[in-house]
Amino acid sequence: VLRTAEPYVFVADFRRSLAYYVDVLGFRAALTYGDPPFFGMVVRDAAAICMRQVKRPVMDHSVGGELLSAAIAVSNARLLFLELEARGATIHRPLKREPWHGQGQGNFIVADPDGNLLEFGGRTD
Repeated sequence: VLRTAEPYVFVADFRRSLAYYVDVLGFRAALTYGDPPFFGMVVRDAAAICMRQVKRPVMDHSVGGELLSAAIAVSNARLLFLELEARGATIHRPLKREPWHGQGQGNFIVADPDGNLLEFGGRTD
């Protein structure tokens, strides 16, 4: 039985990224490790994301497309989109309904300071 997944995002500046996930995306810091910190986990409700500081970019976005670092199911994508937009999140792609979504479903994508793309999807009504 699979229970949860904890995607990793790789970041250039751990403190800057942690502040973005907490102050803008509304996560809370569950743990940090290292002196100075280079690894940590942020959580919001039942979603957890691990972050690790690295010395060079890991994701090559020049290959095109929307290379997602994480996809997170939410109870109401529209309400979360409005909240994150108001908090100043970097919206990579606004809320929309894709052809494969069911009635009343949609998703949107935000980018973190290092270009990690996070998709949030769920009900829109």
